Amino acid sequence: MDNPRVLLFVALSFLFLLIWQAWIEDYGPKPEITQASGEQAQGEQPANVNQQTGEDLPSVEAAPEQQIETSRKLAEGQRIRIETDVLRVEIDTQGGDVRIVDLLGYPESTEPDSPPFRLLTDRDNELFIAQAGLRSTGDEEPNHYAIFEAQQTHYKMGAGQDTLEVPLFWRSADGVKVTKLFRFHRDSYAIDVEFLIDNKSNQPWSARAYRQLQRTEPAGNGGSVFMVQTYTGGVIYSPEDKYQKIDFGDMRDADLKREFSNGWAAMIQHYFLTAWIPEPSVTASYYTRALKDGRYVLGFVDGSTRVEPGAQATIPARLYAGPKLQNQLEAVAPGLELTVDYGMLTFLSQPLFWLLDKIHALVNNWGWAIIILTILIKLAFFKLSETSYKSMANMRKLAPRLKALKERYGDDKQRLNQAMMEMYKTEKINPLGGCLPVLVQIPVFIALYWVLLESVELRQAPFMLWLKDLSSADPYFVLPLIMGVTMLIQQKLNPAPMDPIQAKVMMILPVVFTVFFAFFPSGLVLYWVVNNTLSIAQQWVITRRVEAGEA
Repeated sequence: MDNPRVLLFVALSFLFLLIWQAWIEDYGPKPEITQASGEQAQGEQPANVNQQTGEDLPSVEAAPEQQIETSRKLAEGQRIRIETDVLRVEIDTQGGDVRIVDLLGYPESTEPDSPPFRLLTDRDNELFIAQAGLRSTGDEEPNHYAIFEAQQTHYKMGAGQDTLEVPLFWRSADGVKVTKLFRFHRDSYAIDVEFLIDNKSNQPWSARAYRQLQRTEPAGNGGSVFMVQTYTGGVIYSPEDKYQKIDFGDMRDADLKREFSNGWAAMIQHYFLTAWIPEPSVTASYYTRALKDGRYVLGFVDGSTRVEPGAQATIPARLYAGPKLQNQLEAVAPGLELTVDYGMLTFLSQPLFWLLDKIHALVNNWGWAIIILTILIKLAFFKLSETSYKSMANMRKLAPRLKALKERYGDDKQRLNQAMMEMYKTEKINPLGGCLPVLVQIPVFIALYWVLLESVELRQAPFMLWLKDLSSADPYFVLPLIMGVTMLIQQKLNPAPMDPIQAKVMMILPVVFTVFFAFFPSGLVLYWVVNNTLSIAQQWVITRRVEAGEA
């Protein structure tokens, strides 16, 4: 920043913002939920779960009774392996669940032999899967406990192939055939998942399609005492209430029950998300469920579909399982781009990311893009900074006279302040002139912090030399140390505080901020170092001019 006198205020403001956002997540407005009754709180299941067919199935009126195991250990059938240019997926014929999704373009770590990041997994302690099925009033139904048939066990998208279809089949004893069709697209993380119903029986057949995400609560998300933890949990979107978080605690407290159209349901985490998206025209019933063994379910149920004998019907939906790429999410579903959660300063963060992305398209390096963005921000605030530096230079020029006033009036605070105000008035100096222009820039800094923390585009983005990942801390603490040095240089250019206690605080601030920023994303520290360097150059020139009587 440009004035070390306000650095402490900056730090406290930043911490207050993080605490405020955490408070909003814990105690802010929650989506409408249906509270369980007293009897249900003692062990009964709520109304949106059928007690006979498993905790994780949405209910259907007059659903048949069948005993199904509901332990965390998932039943397994045959595995169907699919590979596209961006995804490696495993689907189980047990329910047609999407059990594994690997993101081929996103390594787990920066190590050369790192495997791709695994977004969905059916491992017991890290369970996170996508499920879809049909609830029927008939004797049989293709829910996620049913066994589907597959034509082959391996599919791979060819070089000239834009789409890849993977069908799974289910047949009832009386002639109803259901095809669960997965359609993958080149260079896309969106998967079309359709139910094709062919009723060859002699009776009408009705069903309600449901789509849900099932996962266990992660142990942690990599936050630290110096950095805010990014959100991991459920999200729903509706045109009326927009983006709403439903964390695991909310799911434990009560069950969600909402109906709306043109929405979606998702489980998000740092950089990545998985979302079920119904047809925009469908009015879906959204629900959550906290299961007894530590699993959580978030999903929705479509309205009933009736298929007459000899007729066919299609029930479409879309599954997105991939990174939070802002330029793609908006095209997948309205509001899906909001899963890139910049917090209350989204209105600043989004334009900053847009500009950063445009610069990156020209220089093809996120580090240089951050440097150029810093220069542009510095130019945008050039006049404000100039005002601040002139005020500080004038204060520095007055420092000997202010010290003399302090010695003259000693502990008489009232007379000292009156004399100082008179001197400021005579010299036409505003003592707050050096602070206010800096305070205006604080929201920009915080907004950029969220851009660098939340944008998957910067995940594992290298800069040069030892900086292999701008989204993580500098492994050798070089940038934080350079930042501390630039802060010390800035202090030498500023007027020394008259209060000895304040002077000691100002001397220790560079050390505090060096430690503080040692755990911040190195891209953010790079921004701060470049900004400080430019500020030092500008401040030095203005200070020399003021002291020489040129300004």
